[in-house]
Amino acid sequence: MSLSKHLLLAGMLIASAVATAADYQGPLKVGTTSAFAPPLETAVAEAKKQGLNVDLIEFTDWTAPNVSLENGDIDVNLFQHQPFLDNANQQGGFHLVKYAPAIINNVGLYSKKHSSLDQIPQGGTVAIANDPINGGRGLLLLQKAGLIKLKPGAGLKSTVDDIIDNPKKLKIIEVEAVQLSRSLEEVDLAQGYPHYLRSSGVIDPNNALLFDGLEHPEYVIQFVIRDGHQNDPRLKKFVDIYQHSPVVRASLDKFYGKLYQPGWSQ
Repeated sequence: MSLSKHLLLAGMLIASAVATAADYQGPLKVGTTSAFAPPLETAVAEAKKQGLNVDLIEFTDWTAPNVSLENGDIDVNLFQHQPFLDNANQQGGFHLVKYAPAIINNVGLYSKKHSSLDQIPQGGTVAIANDPINGGRGLLLLQKAGLIKLKPGAGLKSTVDDIIDNPKKLKIIEVEAVQLSRSLEEVDLAQGYPHYLRSSGVIDPNNALLFDGLEHPEYVIQFVIRDGHQNDPRLKKFVDIYQHSPVVRASLDKFYGKLYQPGWSQ
């Protein structure tokens, strides 16, 4: 190889190294939603004490955080579990991967009109999430409650078309997940996420008629990044703070109460 080619190659390698390093300069940009923001705010404050600057960007829907991450506008997001991520990658053509686990939340069935599942009337209206993953979680909850029966083998991606028995002739409506808490004023029963219910003040999130428990590890919320950015040292430090700082753990306990568990080995 000629000297000029050696110099060209060396220059390219140096430029590549500089570009890679530059990717990890500046504040770590973390995208999230209101359901996860308060404990993250605590983690951001703890990170600053340790010399790591973090910008927290809060989104109001479940589409923009992945679009922004794919476009490089943020470095990581925290709002989704693996089944939701798999569907987002497939539908959006994204290249996003999980980086580390955060927490797993209980999801429940709630009602402002009835005090037990037995009181749900014939022809009653039930609201579940309208996305293909969280809607399936709602249907599995309704099956657990004995209100419907799904096709054998129907799982996390169940849809209303998988219902094979609906003895009370329930009318199942699909609502954007972040709006489910508002639907409680109108429907007999709704799938509910405790963190959104707490924010809305519509109902005590502890008062579900039935919780889905924590039997599905697939629903652990994940820190998600663009593939190829696994070596970002800022990210490693921030996740370690989130998972192991006593101050952050106290914030998680205060915000979620007993309706969550850490998704990582402690």
